[in-house]
Amino acid sequence: MERRDAQKLKLQRAALARRAGGHAGRKQRRSAAESSSAVHPGLLGGSYRPLRERDMQRIHQTALDVLENIGMASPIPILREHALAKGCRIDARGRLCFPRALVEDVLASAPRSYVNHARDPRYDIEMSGARVHFDPGGESVLTLDFASGRYRPSTLIDLYDFARLVDRLDHVHMFSRVVSATEIPDLFANDINTAYASMAGTAKHIHLSFSDAKSIDAAIAMMDLILGGEGRHLERPFCTSGGCPVVSPLTYGEENSEVCIAATRMGGSVGVVIAPQAGATAPAALAGTLVQTVAETLAALLLVNLVVPGHPVGFGPWPFVSDLRTGAFSGGGGEAAVLNAAAAQIGRFYGLPTIVGAGMTDSKLPDNQAGYEKGVSVALAALAGANIVSETSGMLGSLMGCSFEAMVIDNEMLGCIQRALRGIEVTDETLSYEVIRDVAYGEGHFLGHPQTLQLMETEYLYPEIADRTSPSAWEEAGGHDLRERARQRARQLLASHYPEYIDRATDEKIRARFPIALPREAMRPGNRRW
Repeated sequence: MERRDAQKLKLQRAALARRAGGHAGRKQRRSAAESSSAVHPGLLGGSYRPLRERDMQRIHQTALDVLENIGMASPIPILREHALAKGCRIDARGRLCFPRALVEDVLASAPRSYVNHARDPRYDIEMSGARVHFDPGGESVLTLDFASGRYRPSTLIDLYDFARLVDRLDHVHMFSRVVSATEIPDLFANDINTAYASMAGTAKHIHLSFSDAKSIDAAIAMMDLILGGEGRHLERPFCTSGGCPVVSPLTYGEENSEVCIAATRMGGSVGVVIAPQAGATAPAALAGTLVQTVAETLAALLLVNLVVPGHPVGFGPWPFVSDLRTGAFSGGGGEAAVLNAAAAQIGRFYGLPTIVGAGMTDSKLPDNQAGYEKGVSVALAALAGANIVSETSGMLGSLMGCSFEAMVIDNEMLGCIQRALRGIEVTDETLSYEVIRDVAYGEGHFLGHPQTLQLMETEYLYPEIADRTSPSAWEEAGGHDLRERARQRARQLLASHYPEYIDRATDEKIRARFPIALPREAMRPGNRRW
């Protein structure tokens, strides 16, 4: 058994190594994207630094003190076994304590880059340096209903529809389970149906959520069926998983710890999300929240890399905030924005591929409050250089709800943020001395100049739903506000885009093997839902 496991691990690592290659191909695809549009996935962040170098060093050292002296409660048996073999200890309170030298060793050996693959290679996500990508995030339990304008429990069909919508939104770079299928109580059936709906709806990279580690092998089998053979998921794991393996403060969660270990079998990275809440499950002092968040995220990294050494991990410090007047979670506000930007900066300090949460508005509607809360927090996290900024698209009501029209609006917001990330290129050509001279001596305006025509598509990003007409023209066209225009665009996309990413023969095999609850008739045009 051990020999077979060792051989399987060897093959998996070889596959990871092959996928880490292909740099020339990825560079060529990036160059093509950069030359043809004003923005593209993977623009570089890192210019915003809310913490000084000394601050990051102090946070890091204090986090090491926490792990060495306070430790983590409730480690699962497999972690306890591997950790004790590496020199960790169990203290008098039964807490697992990690020597700082071991933590430093794991940090030094953790992969610094990897690729989150997509079914379509155009959507591969390169997790390296300060390249920034946007994930919708999610797992809300409510959907803002199109017809009634009121919230209702989210369903499996909602998840499929959100996947189809993300598939057509240029600035949302991957997909995750944005809503829960609340009508499916069985955990295995829920896990496998949400995986199926996601795979059927988009060709972008998918991050799957699982309630039970036992569901992961079923998802792997589904990936293999779609890719055409057993073991094919190791060649292109277009789905990854992970979870929230820590219950703050400083306690391992059994189910999610097991999910994170099992997720290594999918062949791709394991994304860990650590979300203590300042003032409730973490200190009210923001620096103290960062210390605890970093310690817990390092504990999650240790969980995966002590059990499966060298496996790529998405370092996911997600510090949340409480409204201290009530103790309730607050997704909006400057505190959440600066905390997650600082978390991204710490991820860059470690040199690890980093995932943070932003865009977590407390507004219940896609209104001005949602706009400013999302815009500030997502922009700061992106400018700080997070590789994936999650919770960016469609999320409302402190992550309790999701909205189709909000997702369309947020896609446009993300495009603007990408344009800010790109910055301004200063070259002899762009300084435009000769252009200025020609126009000053000639027609007196730049609108018809060859440079203007050349750059109008590559230097500028134009909105699809934001209105730039005059007030009189806007009134003559019906005076529609942004939400109404976004509803129209979402309805248009959802009525027309029914991708066939799972062919009929494969779909029949999947449905024969697994309890798929998504009706086929809901997956084709003419079903009268839109």
